[in-house]
Amino acid sequence: MSASAVHSLWTTAADPISKIDTPKIEYAQLSPTLIVVGAAIVGVLIEAVVPRKSRYWAQVFVAVVALIASFAAVVALAAGGYATTKSGIAAMGAIAVDGPALFLQGTILLTAIVGLFTFAERRLDPAAHGNRVDSFAAQAASVPGSDSEKTAVKAGFTTTEVFPLLMFAVAGMLIFPSANDLLTLFIALEVFSLPLYLMCALARRKRLMSQEAAVKYFLLGAFASAFTLFGIALLYGYAGSVSYGTIARVVDGTVAEVTPALANTMGNDALLLVGAALIVMGLLFKVGAVPFHMWTPDVYQGAPTPVTGFMAAATKVAAFGALLRILYVVLPGLRWDWRPVMWAVAIVTMLGGAIIAITQTDIKRLLAYSSIAHAGFILAGVIATTPDGVSSVLFYLGAYSFVTIGAFAVVTLVRDAGGEATHLSKWAGLGRRSPLVAAVFAVFLLAFAGIPLTSGFAGKFAVFKAAAEGGAAPLVVVGVISSAIAAFFYIRVIVLMFFSEPRPEGPTVAVPSPLTMTAIGVGVAVTLVLGVAPQYFLDLASQAGVFVR
Repeated sequence: MSASAVHSLWTTAADPISKIDTPKIEYAQLSPTLIVVGAAIVGVLIEAVVPRKSRYWAQVFVAVVALIASFAAVVALAAGGYATTKSGIAAMGAIAVDGPALFLQGTILLTAIVGLFTFAERRLDPAAHGNRVDSFAAQAASVPGSDSEKTAVKAGFTTTEVFPLLMFAVAGMLIFPSANDLLTLFIALEVFSLPLYLMCALARRKRLMSQEAAVKYFLLGAFASAFTLFGIALLYGYAGSVSYGTIARVVDGTVAEVTPALANTMGNDALLLVGAALIVMGLLFKVGAVPFHMWTPDVYQGAPTPVTGFMAAATKVAAFGALLRILYVVLPGLRWDWRPVMWAVAIVTMLGGAIIAITQTDIKRLLAYSSIAHAGFILAGVIATTPDGVSSVLFYLGAYSFVTIGAFAVVTLVRDAGGEATHLSKWAGLGRRSPLVAAVFAVFLLAFAGIPLTSGFAGKFAVFKAAAEGGAAPLVVVGVISSAIAAFFYIRVIVLMFFSEPRPEGPTVAVPSPLTMTAIGVGVAVTLVLGVAPQYFLDLASQAGVFVR
């Protein structure tokens, strides 16, 4: 074979290169995310150049300003019509800017601002060697109990890296529900998951338990990410595209041009069904639905409580946003296949979370199982497959996230010599020792239980109504039964706080700084306002409930 013939085996004569189009990025529409990413990068630079004494204040200032500016950008986009008439696809098809995306981004940013206040709290633990300390390890790299850790505590070190980590997590969460192609979805998933794995390991007290929580979360999260990525590969193989709109058209059979290669793969339903199942599985893991919930109680218990509160609220909002977009935008043509599966998942999630919570003796584990039950309630709204289903889920997520952060902020206040007193027996008689803290916690528990005049009732009512109208009435019956079971263990904690004798060696309630007071105050205010007068916010959610395709 001649040299020229061999050469032609792996090269072809090229056409003159046509010009490559420059990417068209709509910076204004992406501004909420860009502001947060910018602040995260500034936070990393602060760690590098600002002296240790000044880092804490610099980080808190940058983070608060960026989150407020980002929220203002979301409001400006919504006011400019991007939630309704002008909604569209930005960043060359990668990001959707529409009502659900902006509503969820606003919720995540408000949740992050309130969560940030609990991160920045420095008055709860007694001062160590004359320095105020927060919930995070003095030096994350040192071995628990080692000399280097004792030296770091004595020197007054603080892990201020949690603030840029928080900002990176928020940036990923902002993109996750608005991703409009599968690769963007996966990258956003990793961008917000990795900082959370790290922050879970940084508790100042109970360091080993905290590191164990982080390892469990990391390993199980890596599995879930791998499932998601495998599902993305299969869906790409089926539809020849990672874009949501194109996949939806191939699934529906309304694709404009069918090439011979696409005709081959379109006939292979196994690629579609297995790929869709794997992606949904990865999202259900993030949501904490049964049977993908095994990480939740251990991670919620072991992580620093401010991180648990932020993670419980914001991750749910982002993951449910992404799940809604996948099911309603990409796979509406598969509705008859995924609805029965989601029915089963919702039923076992509601009942499993509520029943196992009864046996818990640790307040953080109890709230973890409670969050699993709530994931089941929200899934009832997802299953409705109606516009009301979307808006009820948006409203529920907004209401639930503030109650959750408020509840975990209260948990940080009840302390004994070993740090937070999370065992339920320690909470006995809290209502007599500190009536205000116990009353506030009771409000949050009643909201979780869905008692009327709280945001929990308005949210559950909206979700169950949408599910019933969407033809899922049996699901509503199961939901009401699980709510009744769940109400038992919420009321049990309230009875324990107000109708038990306080123990002489019981815990004390720390007096927080205005930061935690603000976080708890916002939680109570949102809980009561959304419970007493939810209509304006329900209307807002229904206006924002239309996905762009």
